Amino acid sequence: MIEKENYVLISVHSAEGIGNMKLQLIEVYLPKKSMENFHRQLQELPIVTHWHSNESDKYSLIRVLVKASDSEEILNFLELNAEHNDEIKALLFNLPAYIPRIAEEDEAEEKEEEASKHDELIRASRQELYNVVHSSSEITKSFTWFLLLSSVVATVGIIKDSPAIVIGAMVIAPLIGPFTSSAFASVLGDYQLMRQSVITSLYGLMIPLLIAASFGFFFPLPANSQEFLSRTDIQIIDIAVALAAGAAGALSFIKRASEALVGVMVSVALLPPAIVLGMMIGAAAWENSLTPLLLLLVNVNSITLSAILVFWFSGIKPVNWQEIKTASTSRKYSLYFVSVIILILATAIFFIQF
Repeated sequence: MIEKENYVLISVHSAEGIGNMKLQLIEVYLPKKSMENFHRQLQELPIVTHWHSNESDKYSLIRVLVKASDSEEILNFLELNAEHNDEIKALLFNLPAYIPRIAEEDEAEEKEEEASKHDELIRASRQELYNVVHSSSEITKSFTWFLLLSSVVATVGIIKDSPAIVIGAMVIAPLIGPFTSSAFASVLGDYQLMRQSVITSLYGLMIPLLIAASFGFFFPLPANSQEFLSRTDIQIIDIAVALAAGAAGALSFIKRASEALVGVMVSVALLPPAIVLGMMIGAAAWENSLTPLLLLLVNVNSITLSAILVFWFSGIKPVNWQEIKTASTSRKYSLYFVSVIILILATAIFFIQF
């Protein structure tokens, strides 16, 4: 185990190295008195190579090159042993290229290792994902403006019965962020992040509801719009669609792939039902508003459930014992709570249909 003289990681970003190997670079600033112990422990970690230089009479700098697939193992190890030292710092940077090209020392061993990883879900490190999640859980001006614009566009698209306009609204709707953040926080047991994510999620639904309600108050309901009527019909299969949307969103998030197209799928499940519900509330059509309300609740809970399951099965968890215990409790109760709500909603859908 590394003793107290270790370091704290501040930020993480994926990087693509020469060839197909994804690489990351850690810069570690540590007191010279910690150098010998750190260097000894460094040899036991899955690194590619490292360099050492003196920054001053007191501090040394170590640059550590690692495979992105090994970064979480290293980060977790360091996180466990770097909680009591404020003197040592580290940064992790993007690494677009590395020259000369890294040669594989044992090609057969490398192929065997890669084959074993095909059975695993290759994802970004928990530390990197947490940084992204934290920013996605905040209410910002850009988040608000994108919500306002997408809500107006979606409302107009539903009124004009234009699927193209509605899909265009889905492209700019930023709803995938806070819902993904709330599921991620429940898996880690981070109640502060979960609370902020839930608040942002509710805020993200309240804006389209209010905008659509104002349209519904001043204009008649578009009873001849197919885009409107399709959100007044709900079936059990809608749960499967929302589960798939949530799983796709979570997978794109943990792999740090482009979330644009997946975000459209998630927004399709959330924004149009919210718009139709808001229009009915504005028109005081209380009896007919039950169906879009059920559809919205089903989609929200199904997306959250599938995202929690994806994060759980991908192995995202804290490393501190107390945090692991808290995360286990949080994940268990979150799964129970969301699953019970989905069962209740599925029962209500069944009785509505029959």
